[in-house]
Amino acid sequence: MAALSPRKLLRSIVLSILLGISSTPAFADDLLVAVASNFIKPMQAISQQFTESTGHKVTLSFGSSGKLMAQIRHGAPFDLFLSADQDKVTRLLEKELAVSGSEFIYAQGRLVLWSGKQELVDTSGDVLKSDKFRYIALADAKLAPYGKAAEQVISALGIEQHLKPRVVKGENISQTYQFVRTGNADLGFVALSQVQHHPESLKGSQWLIPRDYHEPIDQYAVILKRAKHKDAATEFSQFLQRKSTHALIRSFGYDLPTSVQLAESDQSCDYAYLR
Repeated sequence: MAALSPRKLLRSIVLSILLGISSTPAFADDLLVAVASNFIKPMQAISQQFTESTGHKVTLSFGSSGKLMAQIRHGAPFDLFLSADQDKVTRLLEKELAVSGSEFIYAQGRLVLWSGKQELVDTSGDVLKSDKFRYIALADAKLAPYGKAAEQVISALGIEQHLKPRVVKGENISQTYQFVRTGNADLGFVALSQVQHHPESLKGSQWLIPRDYHEPIDQYAVILKRAKHKDAATEFSQFLQRKSTHALIRSFGYDLPTSVQLAESDQSCDYAYLR
């Protein structure tokens, strides 16, 4: 085989380099996203689709909204924060730790009373007024919006004193679900999305809490000022607001506010910011 001339060899090397560059995503970043623990399953699916679409890698950190907010205030290097409520996002904006105008509702949570035991929970929630259970689990209202919603339901039913000696509290909604799943609590207030996507949940019983029993669980996302990759963070925010992503979010047991649904009807845009 004839040896390549220096000029041809140089061309070959340059071509190889260019081909190597073109085969990898341009400007791929590594995003670090703080996510409320109720949103684990949908967020894993969404981040995978986002990476496949853009090449940006997404590292997820899950926890209660309150704990994640505290980490952000103490300097945690997150690019985005997906809270389970609006309050935590508002407080970060007030502290000038988040980008004003980048906040939006990415999902609206549904609360459910669930037990791993068949027929313990009926569709009216009457079990809460009975002595058929020993312990009931709910998330800490100071840290988790789903816990705050659960307390509002208990107050609306006027059963605070009846439940007071029976309550066990989880730091977040994931821990609360585990209390019920493992039998350490007979029943508990958890996110509908958790019940829908665990096979063992189908063996139990549940009551989907009517919306008028508690304030809406509007889950807000925001880009953080400390973000190292603001362009990629903005891209991810836009990805969360696409109609296709909304469909995925709904499939995991979440609602979207009417304002978002109206925006989706506008075929001229793929997503809509809510500010």
